[in-house]
Amino acid sequence: MSVKLSRKVIGCCYEVSNTLGAGFLENVYENALSVELERQELAYRRQVPLEVCYKGETVGRYQPDFLVDNQLIVEIKAVSDLSGEHQSQLLNYLRATGLDIGLLVNFGRPRIQVKRLVN
Repeated sequence: MSVKLSRKVIGCCYEVSNTLGAGFLENVYENALSVELERQELAYRRQVPLEVCYKGETVGRYQPDFLVDNQLIVEIKAVSDLSGEHQSQLLNYLRATGLDIGLLVNFGRPRIQVKRLVN
């Protein structure tokens, strides 16, 4: 996974945060990030369904907020603080996809929180 891609997506997140500030619902930030990713001409998909399999059987389904360039998962939050549960959620997405790196982004504070997690 390209460090350049990760940095570019983080830049998009900061642009959204600087423009909107804190206080909106998660969906607003997700929509705004979608606009910014398009403006930066980054290939992405939203709410991509992922299956978790156990011994050939589907045992669960997930939908991460963004899959960017088929390389990077971005999970958006708008909460007062990120928790271990949020990090576990992103790590589960990475395991389910076999991808190595994801971004956990929290727009719920006056200053954006970005955590880069590695599978």
